[in-house]
Amino acid sequence: MDNGASSYRRFLAGDDSGMVELIRDYKDGLILYLNTLTNNLDDAEELMEDVFFKLAVKKPRFYGKSSFKTWLYAIGHNIAVDYLRRNARISGVPIQDCSSLASNEDVEQNYIKEEQKIMIHKALSHMKPDYQQVICLVFFEEFDIAETARIMHKSKRQISNMLYQAKQSLRRELEKEGYHYAGL
Repeated sequence: MDNGASSYRRFLAGDDSGMVELIRDYKDGLILYLNTLTNNLDDAEELMEDVFFKLAVKKPRFYGKSSFKTWLYAIGHNIAVDYLRRNARISGVPIQDCSSLASNEDVEQNYIKEEQKIMIHKALSHMKPDYQQVICLVFFEEFDIAETARIMHKSKRQISNMLYQAKQSLRRELEKEGYHYAGL
């Protein structure tokens, strides 16, 4: 059982520090993922709060059929979809905060990585929302195909195909900007 599941179990048993650990460990990544759905960082932060509020108040049961993180992100996905339906606005998705730089590298390497990151995020902002989500979940949040499929409510095959198409789309967008990224 991963740390999130044990923290949640401790919270359910009455130890409030379990919820504090969950929020500390998962809030940033969850906000970035929810931002890919809402295209609004403020909304994503509010939805993240709704996710943890749901855990604290409704205390849904975690059955362990997936990792705790996958289960948590699926709850976030469902809350975001409900929010978008209520507000009837589904839009494009810039994901400007999905990755961070290592702080112990030299200044030149940091500058180069920052420029690459800006170029990738700019290219991502021109892609379909589903493509942005799958890239964020697989490459930035490091979910595997099965976990990504659970979160996005799609089959593993659909995610594999979508990931391939998203990488192709990202490559095309980067090439339009004159940048050739060998990693795609």
